[in-house]
Amino acid sequence: MSELIVRGLTKSFGALSVLRGVDLTVPQGSLAAVLGPSGCGKTTLLRIVAGFDNPDAGEVVVGGRPVAGRGRPVPPERRSVGVVPQEGALFPHLSVAANVGFGLPRGRSSRARVDEMLELVGLGGLGSRMPNELSGGQQQRVAVARALAPAPALVLLDEPFSALDTGLRAAVREDVRVALHSANATAVLVTHDQQEALSMATLVAVLQGGRIVQAAPPADLYTRPADLDVASFVGEAVVLPATLRRDGTAECTLGAVPVAGGSHADATTGTVLLRPEQIVLGPAGTGVPARVTGVHFYGHDTLVELAVRDAGRLVARTLGHQRLNLDDEVGLTVTGDASFFPRRQAS
Repeated sequence: MSELIVRGLTKSFGALSVLRGVDLTVPQGSLAAVLGPSGCGKTTLLRIVAGFDNPDAGEVVVGGRPVAGRGRPVPPERRSVGVVPQEGALFPHLSVAANVGFGLPRGRSSRARVDEMLELVGLGGLGSRMPNELSGGQQQRVAVARALAPAPALVLLDEPFSALDTGLRAAVREDVRVALHSANATAVLVTHDQQEALSMATLVAVLQGGRIVQAAPPADLYTRPADLDVASFVGEAVVLPATLRRDGTAECTLGAVPVAGGSHADATTGTVLLRPEQIVLGPAGTGVPARVTGVHFYGHDTLVELAVRDAGRLVARTLGHQRLNLDDEVGLTVTGDASFFPRRQAS
């Protein structure tokens, strides 16, 4: 398994510019998620890395070897890249073992490799079954085993869990994450699901408008987004007008909120960003007064809509067992640091 480097990748289809200078580095043994809305260029990027499309400009390097962008591109079958498509795409007339071993040379060592890969994805002993005898989640794990069997330099996963039921999706993606980690695979997951990207990947790259606007570990991306667009895309955001003070706090409707990055030389107007779980609900008479206007219970947590004077609607996320009712009066405090974005000056 090897490092993936993408430099200055551009791609247009007629007058439509899809990729506009994409740069991305995925270290060896890492699982990177390329996260973005539909139509942002995620699948085009994956197809170029796989060799199914050619870029207009830029370069793709897999394991230190240029495979696109320098002279004649390397054909897909010679790139040492495994691909897991959206719905597995198993051969229906071949057994599970034959699907996993497809493309491997015949012999005892290949049979042993197939057995090893099936054990890795939790399907040991099911090699003789046919694909139609497996659940959707099992079929996806077979597809992962097939991609890993030749020990490729890179594994690409194209929204492989989108067709699974919600309850099954979380379990299968965790099984796949563990299997990729156990194989020390370098992998790229293409997805529009923020939860999927944040929970699976060691690096998340947000693709918007044909460019990578931020690439960072999941916790950094969530707590320190590059801008408000990224913040809103990777989770719910509480955005408030604020003034950044010299002591490193931002004065807003919720009071003086600590800002990541410490003190600043000059007071600056702009916007403060908080996540809903940073807003703590206490009894009336403490903190900033607010009124409950909506309660959405999800079991493990509750999303609470709040009316705060001069702030309009805010949302807070609390533990599921905290009982709240419409029109309850509460007090709000903030925990942790906020992100601050200075107001953009008109050009």
